[in-house]
Amino acid sequence: MHLSIFFRSVVLCITVLSLTACSAGKERAEGKKEPGFQKMRHIPKVEEKKRTTIWEALRDTKPEQITKVNQYIWRAALEVLDFLPVKTVDPFSGVIVTGYGTPPGGSRAYRASIFVSDPSLDARSLKLSLQTKSGPVSISTQRAIEESILSRARQLRKQADSF
Repeated sequence: MHLSIFFRSVVLCITVLSLTACSAGKERAEGKKEPGFQKMRHIPKVEEKKRTTIWEALRDTKPEQITKVNQYIWRAALEVLDFLPVKTVDPFSGVIVTGYGTPPGGSRAYRASIFVSDPSLDARSLKLSLQTKSGPVSISTQRAIEESILSRARQLRKQADSF
């Protein structure tokens, strides 16, 4: 019992000392002069930077800024890879993550991560990562899927332009 009281009082003393040490720096930052600093008049006054709180640092500076995603590539990716079960979809950041699924007439299970990064209908806008249960797929398979997604996106755009 006495050990518990002793431990609590030690923790309380350490806390109080650390808080008083923090407040001593605040007086100096606010411009309050200490006895030793009165003789140093030749040192120019340094402007204090505006302090930032944790909430200001985490706040979004431009809340109206949203990553734009090409709607045709987005829809084409969902259509071409419709045999894969969708796990996560975020249309604001352009990310689609799927689970494992087998294509019609195929025997291998695939999963995909798609990232549509730009509003332009361009190959640079599409980032695709395909994987089997044994590891990543070959480059030729991945490029073929990318080309089919981009071809379907171009078809969707032509259909939209004809209306």
